[in-house]
Amino acid sequence: MHIAQIVNQTTIEADRFDLRPVRRSDAGLIALYAGDARVATHTPNLPYPAPPGMVETMIERWMVDDREEDAWVIDGSKNNLSEVLGIIVLRRIERAQSEITYWIAPGFWNTGLASDAVRAVVAANPHDARSLFASVFQDNPASARVLTNIGFQYIGDAEVYAVARGATVATWTYILQLG
Repeated sequence: MHIAQIVNQTTIEADRFDLRPVRRSDAGLIALYAGDARVATHTPNLPYPAPPGMVETMIERWMVDDREEDAWVIDGSKNNLSEVLGIIVLRRIERAQSEITYWIAPGFWNTGLASDAVRAVVAANPHDARSLFASVFQDNPASARVLTNIGFQYIGDAEVYAVARGATVATWTYILQLG
């Protein structure tokens, strides 16, 4: 048996879940949730419907040593929940800055899970970032509340192309100063 090691990425423990590095065995649940139109249409990079092999390719990209972003599975198994409740990603930008993105499986929306996951990554600050950026679609105010409740400050409007929507979508952009 071969167990793949994820280098330079730690598990972040929280009360309700652990944020752990993505594993190949997560592909089925990630595909199930990321393939849900409600998730895909609120993210810029997930297509809908998802093409075959997309999730496996994402996982492989998140597991390489020289990756530009770290992805964690929100794993609720320690509290008898699913091993995959969502994904949270931290992408290095430049000058000690990172961008945080996340999605939660629809069955766990409005449970505080996203807030707790973002809060855990902010507290751990695994990139030793001085500032974190995030942007959310303007038609997703719940995701904006996650950020503002944690202390992110609104800095402006922008647009991003959303693959699942096949259109440019207006976004709100936020920053959190860490040091």
